[in-house]
Amino acid sequence: MEVLLTGASGFVGSALLPELLRDGHSVRALSRDPARVPAGEARVFRGDAVTGDGLPQALEGVELAYYLIHSMEPAPEGAGFEEREQRAARNFAAAAHDAGVRRIVYLGGLVPRWEQERGRRARSRHLASREAVERVLMEAVPDSLALRASIVIGARSRSFRLLVRLVERMPVLTLPAWQRFRTQPIDQRDIIAMLRAGASTEISGEVLEVGGPDVLTYGEMLERIAEAMLVGRPALRLRVSMTPVAGRVAAAIAAEHPELVLPLMEGLQGDLLAREDHAAERLGVRLHSFEQAVARALAEWERAEPLAAR
Repeated sequence: MEVLLTGASGFVGSALLPELLRDGHSVRALSRDPARVPAGEARVFRGDAVTGDGLPQALEGVELAYYLIHSMEPAPEGAGFEEREQRAARNFAAAAHDAGVRRIVYLGGLVPRWEQERGRRARSRHLASREAVERVLMEAVPDSLALRASIVIGARSRSFRLLVRLVERMPVLTLPAWQRFRTQPIDQRDIIAMLRAGASTEISGEVLEVGGPDVLTYGEMLERIAEAMLVGRPALRLRVSMTPVAGRVAAAIAAEHPELVLPLMEGLQGDLLAREDHAAERLGVRLHSFEQAVARALAEWERAEPLAAR
């Protein structure tokens, strides 16, 4: 099958690319900087979804497109990430429709239930933007498939790396009120397997919410990561969230962009759990436990970079 992979140099895309090639697909990779793509046998196209440059050429003759474009980094032109994501999604959706693409497979984020329960729109800009992108893509190509996932556990996952850095660099884990909320972290291997299945499954026109087998609070995740890193970290549990302050402090400790950390923390206002739609079973994927995911991610991390805490 002729496949276009966007986000090929990113965390998920770079892991998915060799798997698609092993599955026998003819893969094109789209990137603003082709030099960053570990292409191998893939053909690399220069393009930019935000401006629309290069999309018609990259999508010509493509049957299946993976849309893995997502960034909350500050942009030179000063546009907010929501505006950039909407622009990129509209450009890509229009180009895919015009090219006759049969399916888009999109990886987004879990949609919170608590804003309906509280009778207000309280979700974060980050989560709302991901859902809006999903809607744009699926309206343009109705036979598409969207996966909504919680935090993905992998060595290059920005969210996971943030948690590891906090454990590594904070002698006392100071946990705001959001530490009590639950979610379902998922192993990188399982997300990659589900995305691969998106190329051959008969499921179409659906949104599947996917999570790992373990339901954990954010506080429990940090504590289990500390255990896996063999470090002792007492926890100080606060009753307030203080997101604007806590986000900037966490970004400084982890040496991350506040523009990344703050939108992520805005989403920590309640549980983020997947619907009981049996997504893993329907896609033929056997899930790994949180402990297995963390052990693999830390081992891969340490092959490239030492962890000071260990």
